[in-house]
Amino acid sequence: MTKNRVEAFSDGVIAIIITIMVLELRPPEEPTLTALAALAPVFVSYVLSFVYLGIYWNNHHHLFQAVQHVDGRVMWANMHLLFWLSLVPFATTWMGESGFATGTVVLYGFDLLMAAVAYTMLTMALLAIHDRDSALATALGRDYKGKISLAFYLVAIALARWAPAISGALYFLVAVIWLVPDRRIERVLPTK
Repeated sequence: MTKNRVEAFSDGVIAIIITIMVLELRPPEEPTLTALAALAPVFVSYVLSFVYLGIYWNNHHHLFQAVQHVDGRVMWANMHLLFWLSLVPFATTWMGESGFATGTVVLYGFDLLMAAVAYTMLTMALLAIHDRDSALATALGRDYKGKISLAFYLVAIALARWAPAISGALYFLVAVIWLVPDRRIERVLPTK
């Protein structure tokens, strides 16, 4: 099977997720800066989630540049990733509207954790159908950033009960780690 349909479908789903998320933003009832300031948690959670979705879209795109073909396992692993990403608008809205209440920070982190697990499973499914010396296998290597991200999510979820602000800072830190596109794939692919 070719990879083009997986890429196009994923691009469309992520675009829809971002659209849903922005539609959840509501302007304040009153036209004052005080009313706008009260929406700061909503806006902060939106910006963080927008960045995360952008990171996933960007890295998914880079990943599939090194992919030669896909199979049913890869398609289901990709759907698994899209499922967890599709929950980002819900988790974002709930966390922002609650003012970062503990339970919502935990749920947000759990969603991020599961999306990271799903992305890892997608890379494993792709590696299973590509040669050990393929550009994909060479590029992915040991995936230290992925492992560090998973650990940070687990720590953030555990800390949320006592320090939701620290959990939020850890979610932000993981986003910063991934903000620069994953250059491992660019290094192994020929330039055009």
